[in-house]
Amino acid sequence: MAHGSWLTTCSPWSAFVTLAALTTSLLVLSYVSSSFLNQPAYEYDDPYSPDSESSAAALVPRRGPGYPPVFAYYITGGHGDCLRVTRLLKAVYHPRNRYLMHLDAGAGAYERARLASYVRSEQLFLEYGNVHVIGKGDPVDGRGPSSVAAVLRGASILLRVGAEWDWLVTLGAADYPLVTQDDLLDAFSSVPRDLNFIDHKADSKNQQVIVLDQNLLQSTNAEMSFSVGRREKPDAFELFRGSPSTILNRAFVEHCVAAPDNLPRTLLVYFSNTLDPTEFYFQTVMANSPRFRNSTVNHTLRFTVQDDHGAAPPQQGVEGQHRSRYDAMVSSGAAFAGRFGDDDALLQRVDEEVLRRPLDGVTPGEWCSGNGEDGECSVGGDIDAVRQGAAGRRLASLMAGLLGPGPCDGCRR
Repeated sequence: MAHGSWLTTCSPWSAFVTLAALTTSLLVLSYVSSSFLNQPAYEYDDPYSPDSESSAAALVPRRGPGYPPVFAYYITGGHGDCLRVTRLLKAVYHPRNRYLMHLDAGAGAYERARLASYVRSEQLFLEYGNVHVIGKGDPVDGRGPSSVAAVLRGASILLRVGAEWDWLVTLGAADYPLVTQDDLLDAFSSVPRDLNFIDHKADSKNQQVIVLDQNLLQSTNAEMSFSVGRREKPDAFELFRGSPSTILNRAFVEHCVAAPDNLPRTLLVYFSNTLDPTEFYFQTVMANSPRFRNSTVNHTLRFTVQDDHGAAPPQQGVEGQHRSRYDAMVSSGAAFAGRFGDDDALLQRVDEEVLRRPLDGVTPGEWCSGNGEDGECSVGGDIDAVRQGAAGRRLASLMAGLLGPGPCDGCRR
């Protein structure tokens, strides 16, 4: 396959950047593929994971027709985000699901050890054995290809550990759910499990900014280097762009990680020295793949939180802006929202009125066999049972509008 002009460079610096990117992209793909294909579970610099043998066989979620799906969560953060990702974990926790936590290299060993210590101290997580912490943080710059590499690595780990899952959800420390996991599992129970919820549209730009993401080359967080040159659009495939927040089905994730054909590899090389590849990589792979291009729902089920200046007229004051932001989030029917700032009062209202999450506890659900102290869930309930609430009905209504009148008719958009 000819790749046209996408390797064309505009200066010696651009040539160096392109060569470095080609090398590092092949290293990334080799690392991701080997961690998926060759390594046994838990050999991924993770001294903090619970013992996989500690979970009773009876606690493995039942799957298939008549049972809810299983989600895999990849939750990320950076320096100072330990408490935020811990809170997010408790908000999205359900025994059916699988969770992988990653604090990048900027967070430092102390924060990762603190997060791991919390996971090891929670009897609930130990009982179900479904929460894991990456012991060594990858250097990541959210604007560069290191962010794609981190997601692919996280996905490869999640493909190796625990029970099979149906969809991958990536969340950052500034994200938060707007529905309980019971609501989410119930809404997705009637959805074809080959669907991908991914915002995407053809990219109209003619050139891409060329960068060198040094986080691919070293062990600590580093600044990216920018080139004055630009890369022409390729002629072998069409570029698509969208929100980096996605809900991807397992088959597509496996396709990107294992790269059984040349497309994921080719696009990984192409995006290895471009800016904001998380807005392009999965969208472009999917849109150019005959197998997956008709499996998309062009929506992320995500609400973007407005800042204080855009949420409400200034005359309404802080309380009016807070109420406007909250009402807009809840009425959207979305499953998740981001990016939250430091407005703890807004998150607290979501906890109290939507999730019914007790202080410092996990979000309750039908799986709770009873309530412990302070309303916290106790261990031992039916993890295959879910119950729809008001937020779940709003989410189901949103999804029904996206999918069309029948279970499959109109769902691939």
